[in-house]
Amino acid sequence: MLTLYGIKNCDTVKKARRWLDAHAVDYRFHDLRSDGLDAARLQQWIKLVGWETLLNTRSTTWRQLSARDNRDLTETSASKLMLAYPTLVKRPIVEHGQAIVVGFNDDDYAARFC
Repeated sequence: MLTLYGIKNCDTVKKARRWLDAHAVDYRFHDLRSDGLDAARLQQWIKLVGWETLLNTRSTTWRQLSARDNRDLTETSASKLMLAYPTLVKRPIVEHGQAIVVGFNDDDYAARFC
């Protein structure tokens, strides 16, 4: 079974959930805001795709950070920010076996999950 990580009110997460439902793909939803994000999982994702791919610098949360928080980022500082503010994680993330998919794209989902 897949696990889809995101936030309930995120439009892109809603699209991904509708796609998975429409294609009868069995998945579990994990809300990053209410269910949280643990450090071990985040580190696993960083190993797979890099922190730069995971950090959502277009989010409202990012724009609300102080310049001190979002300047001269490293893997360690970005990881700390994402753990403190899970809404900084790009969404959705789908865990599929040993791989993850970041973001939503119809064609990519069809190739991976159908």
